[in-house]
Amino acid sequence: MKTAFFPKLAWAGIRKNSKFYLPYLCTCIGMVMMFCIMQGLSSSPQLANMKGGGNIALMLSLGRYVILIFSLIFLFYTNSFLIRRRYKEFGLYNILGLDKRGISKIIVWESLFVAGISLSIGILLGVLLQKLAELALVNIVRGQISYDIPFSADSILYTVLAFGGIFLLLFIKTVFQIRKSNPLRLMQSEKAGEKPPKANWFMALLGVLILAAAYFIAVSIESPLAALLLFFAAVILVIAATYLLFMAGSVALCKILQKKKRYYYKKNHFVSVSSMLYRMKRNGAGLASICILSTMVLVTFSSSACLYLGKENSLDSLYQNEISTTIYLNKMDHPENFDTEQYKKAFADFFASHNVTPKETFIETKASTFGIIKNDKVMMNPEGNDYTSLELNDLRAFYFLTADEYERKTGQAVTLADNQVLLYTKDVDYPNDTISFDNLTLRIIGRLSKMPDMNFGDSPLEKKFIFIISSMDTLAPILELRDSYDDPLVTYGWYYGVDLGLESEQEIELFEEFWPMIGRVNRAEGSFGYSASSKAEQANDFYTTFGGLFFIGILLCIVFIFAAAMIIYYKQVSEGYEDQDRFEIMQKVGMTQEDIKKSINSQVLTVFFAPLLFAGLHLAFAFPMVWRILQLFNFTNLKLMILITIAAFLIFAVFYSIIYKLTARAYYHIVAPKN
Repeated sequence: MKTAFFPKLAWAGIRKNSKFYLPYLCTCIGMVMMFCIMQGLSSSPQLANMKGGGNIALMLSLGRYVILIFSLIFLFYTNSFLIRRRYKEFGLYNILGLDKRGISKIIVWESLFVAGISLSIGILLGVLLQKLAELALVNIVRGQISYDIPFSADSILYTVLAFGGIFLLLFIKTVFQIRKSNPLRLMQSEKAGEKPPKANWFMALLGVLILAAAYFIAVSIESPLAALLLFFAAVILVIAATYLLFMAGSVALCKILQKKKRYYYKKNHFVSVSSMLYRMKRNGAGLASICILSTMVLVTFSSSACLYLGKENSLDSLYQNEISTTIYLNKMDHPENFDTEQYKKAFADFFASHNVTPKETFIETKASTFGIIKNDKVMMNPEGNDYTSLELNDLRAFYFLTADEYERKTGQAVTLADNQVLLYTKDVDYPNDTISFDNLTLRIIGRLSKMPDMNFGDSPLEKKFIFIISSMDTLAPILELRDSYDDPLVTYGWYYGVDLGLESEQEIELFEEFWPMIGRVNRAEGSFGYSASSKAEQANDFYTTFGGLFFIGILLCIVFIFAAAMIIYYKQVSEGYEDQDRFEIMQKVGMTQEDIKKSINSQVLTVFFAPLLFAGLHLAFAFPMVWRILQLFNFTNLKLMILITIAAFLIFAVFYSIIYKLTARAYYHIVAPKN
């Protein structure tokens, strides 16, 4: 047998099945291109030299693994559609005298052609589009644009190795399937599964129960940390329930529709329901996959867009002043004797020497600690161990302000005896009238409904208790408490913040001189450290982190939409060939082209928009959990999240409708070709 025989036979098979191979090749090329772009960006010199570029490179590295794992799963899935259409052809080769070894050689050459075309075109497009993607990313994170054309031989090599391995696995799987099949089974593969399926009510009910459990978890969680811990468990439950409902529940639905005579015995419903019923058990998995991909698109885009568009609010909630510092004190019998004037003078001299006049100055003094409440006692973790994830849910933040500090902030004078306090709580209730910290017991004589604007931080992880005390002497019994690392359990600090009205670059340059100056101030005995921050400097980290997440979210959404489109296309085309004989018979007994269109539309309304509706339902119930998780990133704009979520669903619904319209046209031309 000539050497060129098998390559020619393989190429002829690809060319004659172009309706199936062309979308498959586009899928492979798209996955290779996306991986190559992410691989190239993760090692981009411009991103490496950009402030915050290390964080972006790390996110891109994680993103490329997401794409690689998804590509492996998805290409296996789409490859099964493709090979199933070729079973009859392979069976015919076998009957005509070509043994399974010869068929395996054809598959070898087909795999080489597909891998060669996919890798060459995908890498070429990846290299060409990498600069465009880099410019888009740099623009999103507000970095400095460079027009140097990047090229990385390593990214090309990694792409070839990664997808070469995937194509090798696909080849092994296909050969294994062919070798274990007999010619008769291959010839009759298109007729397989034609027995009327039975409605599995148990599996459908199980799917409903699992989905209800996942929804309950999503809507009942109030703690952001708990939401993060249980998110993936809820996702797994939703995926399992979706597959059960579409594979078992859809058959049950078709059975119910069959029993409704007024609905079933109509020209536009009869053919669509009966044909769906026969293949729903097999194709329910495809519909479930479309639903899961659609949900992934909606959740990924809405959450990443919320973080990016709400980054300014998150930044403002964490950093109330443009430049700020906190001086922390230790081992002082009388903290109120701490000389803050030397710091005020040093800061004023510093800004004057740089010809900068603060627009507003923000000063406050407070003490704070953390602990877990047991009845009316606060456990302050004297062992100094890290809290477990479950303990973090019960962790509370306790702040102490003197009556003088409260009066200075609010203009309201309060009179308190020793160990008497006023209490303000945020995001937590405390019904008791006393609270104890080690050997200190405080008696709550009043509760406040609001607090002045102060630098307490706005982290959603903190359930805050704010006490107004007579003086810092009240805390004397616990000020000297230490943990096992000799760190104080109660932190006493003096906060100083200013707003300067400078440009970001000027503010950052000024801050680079400001924070080391603080350490040169002659601090009082007992001071042990300080922290300082620049809002403009932190803004760069926010832009790079949230901008990078948004960029990766967009790329992943493109991949997921592309994958959903391919599954829809293969479903439509494969079902079109399965239904071709049925519609041909129906046309012979009087069914018109218009009736066929109505039947197809009936099928669309009955089944194919079910994944979109379920994706919308999943998104609605996931909303509370996603909202809690976003709060971990200090995202607090609920209205913005609602608007973005609704907009994401509407935009995706338009894309979904367009994709279906295009693929439904291919289905129609197969089942009702023009004479």
